[in-house]
Amino acid sequence: MADQNLNRQILSLIPHRPPFRFIDAVLDADHQSITGVYRFRENEFFYSGHFPEKPITPGVILIEAMAQTGVVGLGISRLLFQGRSPEEIQNMTTLFTFAENVEFSGMVFPGETVHIQGEMVYFRRKNLKTRVVMKRENGRDVCTAILSGAGVNINGN
Repeated sequence: MADQNLNRQILSLIPHRPPFRFIDAVLDADHQSITGVYRFRENEFFYSGHFPEKPITPGVILIEAMAQTGVVGLGISRLLFQGRSPEEIQNMTTLFTFAENVEFSGMVFPGETVHIQGEMVYFRRKNLKTRVVMKRENGRDVCTAILSGAGVNINGN
């Protein structure tokens, strides 16, 4: 069963903010995996140019959404399970460092909701590698990838 307090805490510690935050809620998380959800709103800033009158969500935005949940969110969850304080976590951020085996199997249109699941491959020396999948509400895959990130102290220490 999901720990709603933990899920809300993870979401509050994700540093991204609108218009570049692509996670509405954390549905489930532990030290090995995370599931988040995001609804692509009709008025997202990128739809007016991608593509006029036939908007679809750019692939780079789908990858960013996957990274925010599957790398940043899972990294925060992992740190909380290690006993790190929220204050300590707020002084860090996860920089997206690598994407491999990215495969798109569908398009995401304005108004669609996606579920993003990340599963840890490894976490060592502040580096996190995850298998991430984005699915439609009906369970069909939209995109899969192996994504990596590195935790850095934003205060320069």
